[in-house]
Amino acid sequence: MRDKAREEMTDGTVKSTSKPDAYLRLLSQRPSLLIDGAMGTQLFDRGLLPGDAPEHLNLVNPEIVETVHTEYLRAGSDIILTNTFGGNRQRLALHGLEGKVHEINSAAVQIARRSALEFDALVAGSIGPLGQLLVPFGPISAAEARDAFREQVVGLTTGTQSQRTYNSVDLFWIETMSSLDEATIAIEACCQLTVLPVAVTMSFDTNRHTMMGVSPAAATTALLAAGASAVGLNCGNSLDDNEAAIAEMRAAAPDATLIAKPNAGIPQWRGAELTYSATPTLMAEFACRLQQLGVRLIGGCCGTTPDHVSAMRSALSSSS
Repeated sequence: MRDKAREEMTDGTVKSTSKPDAYLRLLSQRPSLLIDGAMGTQLFDRGLLPGDAPEHLNLVNPEIVETVHTEYLRAGSDIILTNTFGGNRQRLALHGLEGKVHEINSAAVQIARRSALEFDALVAGSIGPLGQLLVPFGPISAAEARDAFREQVVGLTTGTQSQRTYNSVDLFWIETMSSLDEATIAIEACCQLTVLPVAVTMSFDTNRHTMMGVSPAAATTALLAAGASAVGLNCGNSLDDNEAAIAEMRAAAPDATLIAKPNAGIPQWRGAELTYSATPTLMAEFACRLQQLGVRLIGGCCGTTPDHVSAMRSALSSSS
């Protein structure tokens, strides 16, 4: 480990060397690591309005975001994801916030750190898709995508100009991807600018393929080749579909570190309220099945609450 948290690169960017071994050390100590649950669901429950940018809360109401992180940590999460899923220039532009990419992402890291330090947990920098397709299917060029992801990576790793390790995530968490090209560009941005591990998940929500037609096996092979440290799935459809997809990923890469962060079952409208079909008990049972499949990183996506995570923690601890 170098003495400095980061070193200046020849092109003027900053290469993070902040705690690259923290994630691997924790992973080596436990049969599985428990990730947090949904951020958006919890923020809506606390007053976020439809159409508002969840990431803006990092600046205007950080206490709400910190409360969500803390509740997941109290429930037993080993890793929490920053509130930056839509923290790239393209998605923030929908809310007139494209000029605050660095500010929003660095604030998110510091909010998560304040919660994580109390529990000795890790912070993963959430990086979601750009929200529009890449050329030739959409308007975003590969160069624009690369610049957008690099900008977010810098925000997640440099924080303030003091450049202390407190201002950097422990690993990156590229999630809900459907395009291998976009996912690969995001991985490259992380690896070019930092030495931190990169976890990547795709959403197999269309006949057990992504929206862009990528199979679990093809995703596994391509993401690992691009430099991902861990690969898997998030969101998706039913728990059964996600279990089948993760089994395909395991068959494609028997030694890979796999991730499963599915929705809490299937979304259902009850009047004006959106609920999810999986109870905490069902998610706990599912977590145990995932562990039996050799999945090392387990959590929940949309609809997953601290109650779900608490049940999963108890079940995983009992089965270890």
